Amino acid sequence: MARLPRLYAPGFPQLVYAELAIPSGPSDPEVSHLLYLDLIRWMGESASREGVAIHGWALTPRSIVLLATPNDGQGIPKLIQSLGRHLATRLKAGSVFAGRYRSTIVEPGHWLLPALLWLEREPVRAGLATDPELWPWSSAANHAGSPGVAPAWLAQHVDYWACGNTPFDRQAIYRKQLQEGNPLGIDQTIEKSLRGQWALGRESFLVELAPVASRKIVPSPRGRPKKAPH
Repeated sequence: MARLPRLYAPGFPQLVYAELAIPSGPSDPEVSHLLYLDLIRWMGESASREGVAIHGWALTPRSIVLLATPNDGQGIPKLIQSLGRHLATRLKAGSVFAGRYRSTIVEPGHWLLPALLWLEREPVRAGLATDPELWPWSSAANHAGSPGVAPAWLAQHVDYWACGNTPFDRQAIYRKQLQEGNPLGIDQTIEKSLRGQWALGRESFLVELAPVASRKIVPSPRGRPKKAPH
């Protein structure tokens, strides 16, 4: 089956999942720490250069996960390619990614916060932490108001700002949602959209998105197309 072209629409956020082909990462904790710090710096530099606003991020030994809004259809591909080149040079490896990264366009105002929660709970799903705030290599602590890495390039999305009128309110409300996580059905819908690389949103959003998207945004119905009546 031919590979789908990248799905892109100007001004819309994307959830991006890049699986690493080196799931164990460096064995030395100090080396891992420095590598993560470098990855954060590389992300900021690449995002600025390629015109990508990053709203959330998570790094694990097996994945790089981003929620970001690019200025154009090349922003995120170039960002991921740049991270791959840096990692390959540092780890003296060939391809560092296990195939193409996966992405989905996310409906703001309805699906963006669930996508952000899903992203920031990736370390918990991977068994790396019992609390997403305790994993230092993600934006979870920043959004929940906990101590942690807070890169200056993080671009808070308007949907996060809408969680509360003050920073304390936003952090407290978001922290509660982060601790609870999404309902199972919501996470499954997000993961299905990522696997298929189709848009994630309600019907009204899909109607709005379709004319400006780079390709078809939902899969075709199964079976043969119906014949037109004579």
